[in-house]
Amino acid sequence: MTESLDALSQFYSEIPLQDRFDALADAESYLPLPEGWIIGAADIVGSTAAIAAGRYKVINTVGAAVISAQINAVKGAALPYAFGGDGAVFALPAGLREPCERALGEVIRWAKDEFDLELRAAVVPVEDIRAAGCDVAVARYRASAGVNYAMFRGGGMNWADNRMKEGNYAIPAAPEGAFPDLTGLSCRWTPMESRHGKILSVLVLPKKAEITAAHAQLFHKIIDLARGLERGGHPVPENGPGFVWPPEGLALEAHATRGKTSLALRKFQLLIETFVALIFFKTKIKLGSFDPMHYVFTSGINADFRKFDDGLKMTIDCDAQTRDGLEKLLAKGEMDGLVRFAIHEQDQALMTCIVPSVTSDDHVHFVDGAAGGYAKAAEQLKKQPA
Repeated sequence: MTESLDALSQFYSEIPLQDRFDALADAESYLPLPEGWIIGAADIVGSTAAIAAGRYKVINTVGAAVISAQINAVKGAALPYAFGGDGAVFALPAGLREPCERALGEVIRWAKDEFDLELRAAVVPVEDIRAAGCDVAVARYRASAGVNYAMFRGGGMNWADNRMKEGNYAIPAAPEGAFPDLTGLSCRWTPMESRHGKILSVLVLPKKAEITAAHAQLFHKIIDLARGLERGGHPVPENGPGFVWPPEGLALEAHATRGKTSLALRKFQLLIETFVALIFFKTKIKLGSFDPMHYVFTSGINADFRKFDDGLKMTIDCDAQTRDGLEKLLAKGEMDGLVRFAIHEQDQALMTCIVPSVTSDDHVHFVDGAAGGYAKAAEQLKKQPA
C-alpha cells in the first residue's frame, strides 16, 4: 500500500496548481491519469423520490460520505475527486483497489442501514475508458491557501458513471454490520439563503466527450458572465455560513460518525460538542490555535461552488438579469451543437463538509442547491435528447 500511496502523491503533486478558475477551461491545465489507475463512481438510485420527500441534505451527506470514506481509506492522502450532489467520482492507483472497494462497499451498506437509500458504485480501470475512446485528465484548482480541488476532462468520468448506471463494474455492499470510516464528515452549517435572486445549479456538458477550443471559448464566456455577480456568484456569504444550535444536520452527523456507538449516545455527544462550538462562535473567543472567526471565514473560501467535471458545474447565487444572459449563452452553445445544459433554481444552498481538524485550513466544503441541486439538473438532462 505504501508504494501505491507514493504513486498517488507523486502524480497529484506534479499537477500544477491553478489560481484562476477560468484557466481550467483550457487543456494545458490538465495531465492525463497514469496507466494502471482506477476510477471510482457512486450515486444514489431513485434520488428523485428522496428529493420529493425533502431529503436532499441526506442525499448530499451520502454523496460526501463516498469521498470521506476514500480519504480515510488512503490514510488522509490527497486524491483527485469531485462531489456530484447525489454521489461522487474519484481516481486512485490500482494498487489501492482493495481499500477503495472495501470503503465503497461499507458506504453502500451504511447508506442502506442508516437512511434506507440504495447507493450503487463501480470501479473502472482507466484502460477500459481509453479503449472506449475517452480519457481522464486531471487539473488542480487552488480554492484557498489551504485547499485545492481536482478538476476532470476527457469524458472518462461520465463514461464510467454511465457504465455504473448500466450495472457494469459493480461493487457489492459490505456484509451486514460493516461501517465506513467517515471521520471528519460534518453537516453543521445552516442552509444559505440567496441574497441576489435564486441559487442556480448549472450543468453544462459537451455533446461529445472531447472538449475542443470552441467548448473552452464558451466556458470562458460563462465564467466571465458569472464574474459580474457579487464574488463571482459565490453562494456562501463573505463572512461565512450561519450556525444555529442544535444544528439542522446533527442527526445526519450522528448517523455518519457513531460507529459502534448507539445513535442516542452519539447525538448527545454532538449536542455537547456543538453547544461548546456555539459559545465560541458567538463570543469569538480563541482557544489555543482555534480561531472561530477564521474558521468560519475559511469555510466559505474553501467551498467548491464551481468545478469542471467532464463539463462545467456551478452552484451560484444569481440575479434575474444574469440568469437570462446565461440561458441565452447556453442556448446558443446548444444550437451550435457544442453542449447540453440544465439549470435548476432554488432559494437556498447547502454545504456538507469534511473537517480533518478545526485548527488547520484544509477543511473542504461541498456546495449544492438545497432543493435538488445538481441531481435535479441532471434529471432535466436525462429527459433531453443526447
